[in-house]
Amino acid sequence: MAQKAKSSGKTAKRDAWVDQALAPYWWLRKWLIRLTLLAVIVVLGGVGWYSVTNPGQTPYMRAEARRLGAPVDHAWVPLTSVAPVMARSVVAAEDANFCLHWGFDMEAIRTALDEGSGRGASTLSQQVVKNVYLWQGRNWTRKALEAVITPVVEAMWSKRRIVEVYLNVAEFDEGVFGIDAAAQHYFSVTPADLSPVQAARLAAVLPSPKTRSAARPARGLALRATAIMDGAETIRRDGRASCFED
Repeated sequence: MAQKAKSSGKTAKRDAWVDQALAPYWWLRKWLIRLTLLAVIVVLGGVGWYSVTNPGQTPYMRAEARRLGAPVDHAWVPLTSVAPVMARSVVAAEDANFCLHWGFDMEAIRTALDEGSGRGASTLSQQVVKNVYLWQGRNWTRKALEAVITPVVEAMWSKRRIVEVYLNVAEFDEGVFGIDAAAQHYFSVTPADLSPVQAARLAAVLPSPKTRSAARPARGLALRATAIMDGAETIRRDGRASCFED
């Protein structure tokens, strides 16, 4: 009996020593769980909020305003007030498989990897996440956050909402953001009155808006706009525009 009591005492001491040794790790684990839950709540809250509320100026818009020393040209316009061909043009130019993927175009990613370039692999959903929630530039931290938030946006927003937000936050010229400002800046028309040619030219400047002009397109831009017009008509005919059109 005494031997059993002695053995139990040793076990209790050993357990106490183990608990004491592991205490910092349990504390770290507890706080990691709390921080993870907090991050999940923040992401879900932020994405859910913008599913029903229009974003104001994005971090990049504010950064550009500071750089330029003047307010940027930007006003929100609902997708119902934008010519349908504009939405089709931007999808054809930036993400032709937009209606077919869940945030990441794996085919485009594989092609980009085979070519040794990341060009063309970023979807509209990823670009919306970058523009609305994150920051510009190539950065592994940003890309990791983008990879986490993009599926949440795809799950909580409609495809139509993603296109609407994209058109309203995209940069079309230095200090010119959103399709409303762009249509008036380049062509002195409202977004609803954009022609197929004008829509294609606006979509064509998106990869490099500060160095391209939709109003005075260089030969390369004009050729790209023609290709975008054809692409916009193609995705209309084959149904790849159905997820964001009425």
